[in-house]
Amino acid sequence: MMRKLAVLVLAVAMVAACGGGVVGVAGASCNAGQLTVCAGAIAGGARPTAACCSSLRAQQGCFCQAAKDPRYGRYVNTPNARKAVSSCGIALPTCH
Repeated sequence: MMRKLAVLVLAVAMVAACGGGVVGVAGASCNAGQLTVCAGAIAGGARPTAACCSSLRAQQGCFCQAAKDPRYGRYVNTPNARKAVSSCGIALPTCH
């Protein structure tokens, strides 16, 4: 139950950070629903699947906005979330 809650919170954070599904940073279209395939990796630390990595790449432009939001940053900045991004070969952004 806690894993589903963490993923739900992350999904809400991504939507909120990206203006409810509109275009975000660098033209990235933020769609938090795509991250549900990452539930095991983000919430439980499992190895991310190919579908998860694809979804993370698609949402890459939304990472900094979500991380900066004090309400959601603690979920985006978890070790499991960072590990999933790194395991997918995605460079962790430097957020300003």
